[in-house]
Amino acid sequence: MNNFAEQANAIFDRCIVDYHVTDYVDAERNNPFDPSSIDGILYVKNWIDTVQWHLEDIIRNPEIDPKEALVIKRRIDKSNQDRTDLVEVIDSYFLDKYQNIKPLPNAVINTETPAWAIDRLSILALKIYHMQKEVERTDASKEHKNACQKKLAVLLEQREDLSSAINQLFSDIEAGRRYMKVYKQMKMYNDPSLNPILYKK
Repeated sequence: MNNFAEQANAIFDRCIVDYHVTDYVDAERNNPFDPSSIDGILYVKNWIDTVQWHLEDIIRNPEIDPKEALVIKRRIDKSNQDRTDLVEVIDSYFLDKYQNIKPLPNAVINTETPAWAIDRLSILALKIYHMQKEVERTDASKEHKNACQKKLAVLLEQREDLSSAINQLFSDIEAGRRYMKVYKQMKMYNDPSLNPILYKK
């Protein structure tokens, strides 16, 4: 698993390019990987993130019709839940993969699970793609493009550092130096039994 981050980055980059063939939030998702494989799951994860990225752009249009904005806001809420659910699927994959590894007596827990780190990697791929587009804009000023080029350099460095940290995390887990512990996320606002606005109706 020493190169897992690079594998994930390649899948995320491919997914983002695939989405921008149509650049349409309702485009059909054509997953090129086995949907039950980790590659297929990572592709779906990034597709969700990519669609949500563009929904967030759309809802910020100051001239958007309020009714349409409400529809999009609820769609974003569902997307957030789907994203969280898929992160838990990814963590379950790693829990199963490493279930027979016995942690060392001095093993420590990580500040976040592997899947949440991979979630950040997916968002970084989107930031890099869109910042690169800003650098390439023909209708933007030289100052704008230079500023975006500097931001792009930081994002690329951030991805390199995060990728290295993720790969190191897997190496540590495999060696027993770190161990996984997963707390299932509890999105209270989406649960009719936990959101007072919903259960008081």
